[in-house]
Amino acid sequence: MLPHVYRITKYNPADRDERGHYVGGEDSISDHGPVEAAYLEAVAAFAHDTGVERLDIREPEVAGLAHFGLEPPVEGYGLAGLFPADLSGYHDGAQVPVTVGLELVRAMLRDNGAWCRLEVQDRFFVHVGYDQYVYVGSIVPCERAQALTGELGLFPERIDASPYEPEIEPGEQCLADDDFWAAVSLKIPGEGALLLQECYVGNASRWYRLTFADIDRVRAGLTPRARVTVRPDLSSDLDAVVAAFPEEGSIELVWQDPAGHIASRIGGEEQFAELAALLAHARAAAVIPLTAGDHHPLFAAVLPDTDGVLRARWRTEPTSSE
Repeated sequence: MLPHVYRITKYNPADRDERGHYVGGEDSISDHGPVEAAYLEAVAAFAHDTGVERLDIREPEVAGLAHFGLEPPVEGYGLAGLFPADLSGYHDGAQVPVTVGLELVRAMLRDNGAWCRLEVQDRFFVHVGYDQYVYVGSIVPCERAQALTGELGLFPERIDASPYEPEIEPGEQCLADDDFWAAVSLKIPGEGALLLQECYVGNASRWYRLTFADIDRVRAGLTPRARVTVRPDLSSDLDAVVAAFPEEGSIELVWQDPAGHIASRIGGEEQFAELAALLAHARAAAVIPLTAGDHHPLFAAVLPDTDGVLRARWRTEPTSSE
C-alpha cells in the first residue's frame, strides 16, 4: 500500500453530511468538457510528480451483461483509437504511456464500458470509481500536484487507501505452465478435441477447439496473462444441447458455425428461444451453466509472463479434478 493516497473529485467536502455523503448540487456524470479535462490534468500532474512515464494496465474489463455506470456503454468501450479492434495490447500487465493512460481514465469517467487499474508497482496508481471519484496513490506527497488540482477547481483529499485497492480473492491460482499443457494434451480424446475458453479481459472471451495438431499453435497465440479454462468438446447433437437448457437460470451457449468460428452468448430463460434459434445452422454446441457449483471445467489456469512468473492476480475456478 502506498503512503500517499488522495481522493480527487469535483465535490466540495463542505457539502458532505455527517456520514461523508455528498449532498451538494454537482452532477455525478462527466461533463465531457472542462471539468473532465481538469481531472485528466490533475492525474497527469500526480504522475509527473511521481516521475512516472508509463503505466501498467491491471485487471482490465469491458462492459458485460450488468452495467452500473450512469452513462450507457459505447461501441468499442471507449478503446477505439487506443487499441486495435481485437483489443490486442489491452490486457493485464500491458504497459502504456501516461497519455494513453489518461485516455483510459477519460473512458472510465464517461462510463464508456472499459475499466482497469493503472499502476506502477510500489510507486503509483490511478483508480476510477463510480460517480466521478478518482483515487491516486504515490510514493511521494506530490505537493505541486495537490496545489494544481485545487487550482483546477477539484478537491484532492488525503485518505488512507483506495477502495479499489486490489485484494487477493479466495480460491486457487493454477499456473498454465508446461506441465499444465501436457496434462491438457493427455486429455484430448483420440482424434477428437477439447474446448478452450480464453478470458483475455474481464467479461470477454475467445473460444478454440484443441486438437493434438493445433494445441501448440493455440497456446502460442493466447493473450498474455489470460485466464484459460478447458472443457469437453462441443456436441454435434444439437437437439440434446437444447434439451440441456435448464428450466430456469442463466446459461452460456457456445456454438461453432459452418465456417468453423466459435461464438458464445449468455442469456436467461427469457432468452432461451432466441438462443436455441442460433443453432439453426450450427455444426456443434454446448451449454455451460452459470450457477456456481453446477459445472466445473476439466482444467483452469492463468498464463504466466514470458519469464515463467505468474504475476496476474486473476483466480481460477474449481475444476472437476479438484
